[in-house]
Amino acid sequence: MTIAVYAGTFDPITNGHYDLIERAARLFDTVVVAIAGSPGKGPALDLDTRIALAREVVADLGNVEVVGFSGLMTEFMKQQKARVLLRGLRAVSDFEYELQLANMNRAQMPELETVFLTPEVENSYISSTLVREIAKLGGDVSKHVHPKVAETLKSHYNT
Repeated sequence: MTIAVYAGTFDPITNGHYDLIERAARLFDTVVVAIAGSPGKGPALDLDTRIALAREVVADLGNVEVVGFSGLMTEFMKQQKARVLLRGLRAVSDFEYELQLANMNRAQMPELETVFLTPEVENSYISSTLVREIAKLGGDVSKHVHPKVAETLKSHYNT
């Protein structure tokens, strides 16, 4: 059984994330969406909210589970008995950082393989940072996120 882990802060989960999760669910037996607490990044949404939103967004995918985590990715991978780490690449500018991260993870866990997926063109420009900024300024993010995520962001930013 092949378990793939797709990790990130998902602050918030976007249609771009869902696109990759849905395609990964067709490639792997199980996909674990691992939501990092990341207190150092100062996420806009708390961990429990991000987990709940992700669970709602992926509810239609039977082989996908959502969990929160903290600590080293490689330790989490070992706990999950996973050897595949899924990462998304939107643009060439993402590649240098992702390559460095993949090599560092492999240095920590040699049996780990990082698999890169690219989003569909219509999701290639979406980022959680941009979605948060638009929502914070009262803009409409409904084309970029699940309806529940849009509702949560609107409530969070009181717009």
